Amino acid sequence: MVTRIAASDATRSEGLANPLNTASQVARRARDTTAAAARAGAQALPPAARKAAGAVQKNVRRAATGMLGLSGERMSKVDTAWLRMDSDSNLMMINGVWTLAPGITWEALCERVQQRLLQYPRFRQRVVEDAAGATWVEDRHFDIAAHVLRETLPHKPGQSMQRALQDRVGELAMQPLDPRRPLWQMHLVENFKGDDGQQGSALIVRIHHCIADGIALISVTMSIVDGGSEPPKRSRKEREAATTAEDWIADALIKPFTGLTVKALDLAGDGAARSLKVLGDPEKAMQHGLAGTMDMARVAYQLVSDAAALALMPDDSPTRLKGQPGQAKRVAWCPPIPLEEVKAIGKALNCSINDVLLSCVAGAIGGYLRSQGDDPTGQEIRAMIPVNLRPMEEAWKLGNRFGLVPLVLPIGVANPVERVYEVRRRMAALKGSTQPILAFAMLAVAGLMIKPAQDALLNLFGRKTTAVMTNVPGPKEQLTLCGARVTQCMFWVPQSGDIGLGVSILSYGGGVQFGVITDTTLCPEPQRIIDAFAPEFDQLSLLTLMLPWGD
Repeated sequence: MVTRIAASDATRSEGLANPLNTASQVARRARDTTAAAARAGAQALPPAARKAAGAVQKNVRRAATGMLGLSGERMSKVDTAWLRMDSDSNLMMINGVWTLAPGITWEALCERVQQRLLQYPRFRQRVVEDAAGATWVEDRHFDIAAHVLRETLPHKPGQSMQRALQDRVGELAMQPLDPRRPLWQMHLVENFKGDDGQQGSALIVRIHHCIADGIALISVTMSIVDGGSEPPKRSRKEREAATTAEDWIADALIKPFTGLTVKALDLAGDGAARSLKVLGDPEKAMQHGLAGTMDMARVAYQLVSDAAALALMPDDSPTRLKGQPGQAKRVAWCPPIPLEEVKAIGKALNCSINDVLLSCVAGAIGGYLRSQGDDPTGQEIRAMIPVNLRPMEEAWKLGNRFGLVPLVLPIGVANPVERVYEVRRRMAALKGSTQPILAFAMLAVAGLMIKPAQDALLNLFGRKTTAVMTNVPGPKEQLTLCGARVTQCMFWVPQSGDIGLGVSILSYGGGVQFGVITDTTLCPEPQRIIDAFAPEFDQLSLLTLMLPWGD
């Protein structure tokens, strides 16, 4: 990915190549000039007046940065947008579940959390909001017992503990975290027996999305398990550079014709992460340069086309899964499907693993609608799919670094093979799109706004979308925590606005799991969607075996 900066006259007069350095140096010089003038005027004042003026100036400066009386780190604009996105129907929490065998104790978990998790500053910091945004501030009264809790699962007669666990996760998904404390909690069920009959423990984890995205939380996971290592230390200079780069990216993409132009991005695979890394390093981007006027024209056309596509998305098909959500959630998940089988089907059909899995998701949703007496023939629903925008080696830095692309799922296509090829075609059409970067920039701009204005901007997605869907690659090998084997792990993505369906796909330990979280007003029994997933996969597998084989 190549980037060129068409510098403004003011920038050229400074003779600087790096727009980040240009902006910061020009601002610093202006600040120094103003300060010098203020000092010159202050010399004429009596000492007492000079002292009072200095105190006022200091307080104004602190208030302007949103840190009056605080010592902390400013929250990025994108993370601020996620912080403010909570609503009565949807809380911006990532919810996860681990089942463990033979089980662990609360004391052992607390010790591990203190040793490893608290090495990440975000898990020791509370959030202080102000008119201009929010600040991460060290919680001086941090209490591990307020974050690692003991749970006893209430379950009805005849109800399995697995179902009781699902019900509890659904309840916790709508219980806000305490804003006076760091925004995360773990709930440990010490005596848990799953449907497999194994005696062990269950761990429910809740983390507010403003702390990190799913990819970053995989890095957190790998640090707290047995054999995990402490996260690298991030210097203050690195934190400031990351925030400055984010500001520049948002400005460059929201105002592509005011002197800042970016080259069209190849967003296939992890190309998105590499692209954003270069985009966030304008000095390196300047060294590459654009190929010429034709490249600039292509960039302008790509950005305008993608922005228009986001703004002018047609409405979804009107299904029972779309509507005004209530204030209750329910979750469900299925047993793992062998990852090797998914790969084999993808190879036989010349499709990716994602194509196969997303096709099965579309089939499961279509099957669920049929089971409710609806006819999904010819219908489609739009799912917002996150696209990672950071190199995996930088995931430990936490925060949110992903964009969103809208994928229209062909839920009305009944033939599994036809459906997987249609999903492949639609996924291929998204490659080369700048929509993930535009969505990232939109979140950055939303973080600058007051909450009503932010809600209005982000409702663009909610009005046109039925589901949020994510696919996160988890550890390939099975993990252990405090000596216990992690037998299953699952997570659920939050939904924003009026979206009432979240779909999660997680690969772990050689298997792939499918999870759903729904609003009970729109879908009271998500297990019925889950129950349709495995048959869809089995049917696709059978039909693949029946296809003619080449010589």
